[in-house]
Amino acid sequence: MNPRTKSALLWGAVGFMAFLVLVQGYALVVEPLVSIVQGFVVAVLVGVGTAVSAYVLEYRVAAWSAKRASERTQD
Repeated sequence: MNPRTKSALLWGAVGFMAFLVLVQGYALVVEPLVSIVQGFVVAVLVGVGTAVSAYVLEYRVAAWSAKRASERTQD
């Protein structure tokens, strides 16, 4: 598997699980915000959005970071 694709899928998994943790924490502290099925569906959408965003933006962020690092070493 391409490392860029693998990284994007892992970021998608992080987004998926982070959303589920936030929904569960809110339900424990206040009250259930959504049902389990609704929470799962929204978490899947968040995971897919995170994976797509990571895939699209990873190259740009890496290039920006490398450019910044090279500018710092030149000073």
